[in-house]
Amino acid sequence: MQTIKLKSGNEIPLIGLGTWQMTGQECVETIKKAIDIGYIHIDTAEAYRNQKEIGRALKESGADRSKLFITSKVWLENLKHDDVIEACEQTLSDLGTDYLDLYLVHWPNKSIHMEETFKALNEIYNQGKIKSIGVSNFTIAHLREAMQHAEISMNQIEVHPHFYQDELISFCKDNGIAVTAYSPLGRGDELSDPVLEKIGDNHSKSAAQVCLRWLLQKGLVAIPKSTDDKHLKSNLQMFDWELTEDEMSEIDGLNKGERIIEPDFAEFDRTE
Repeated sequence: MQTIKLKSGNEIPLIGLGTWQMTGQECVETIKKAIDIGYIHIDTAEAYRNQKEIGRALKESGADRSKLFITSKVWLENLKHDDVIEACEQTLSDLGTDYLDLYLVHWPNKSIHMEETFKALNEIYNQGKIKSIGVSNFTIAHLREAMQHAEISMNQIEVHPHFYQDELISFCKDNGIAVTAYSPLGRGDELSDPVLEKIGDNHSKSAAQVCLRWLLQKGLVAIPKSTDDKHLKSNLQMFDWELTEDEMSEIDGLNKGERIIEPDFAEFDRTE
């Protein structure tokens, strides 16, 4: 598994397992199966309501915690100082671990000042309970403010061939902030895109693998979600082949600029 180094100095595996909407016994069995296949990067959040199941899976798998990279996220309603502390403690308890490799603010919340949120995050970072501080769904304006209060190692955002946030990603790279692509396969519509299928045929790969390889060659981390054995395995088969420059450019041309994930509380319109 290839990694990139975060601003914090820690290394994050380029492919992780997304677990949104993965719950119950299926979640437990999928995590155990994924670890057995070779996944070491697991992405969750308190809002996913699956952290206890993931904790159970980690325990039952017998995996060496020091070799895993676990990301979680604090929900937007829990961004006041004491709420951040409490949410983190609950997450650690649910997951059965003493620390998180990466802890993200899941969504910005304009009603709670960032200084309060990041003061709490800095405290738990200094206590060793989190190894890196990051954010998710932050615009450039959000990042500018967050960077005044903490060292931001990651911005996790929606990215796939049909939605590429070039300006935001460039800003992150210019400021040493890594980017994780969530929903890296869109909602599945990319998987039947004729351009991606054609490029996949050139390499004897699936359209999904082409999406992931494109993201990796852009320097991004990707966290595809799957519970299927075949897909779990194929999503890891990313590191012994490359897309050509022409193929990369062709995929770049698929950008429609249309979000899939845009809940009512999102602050994507914030520009200052």
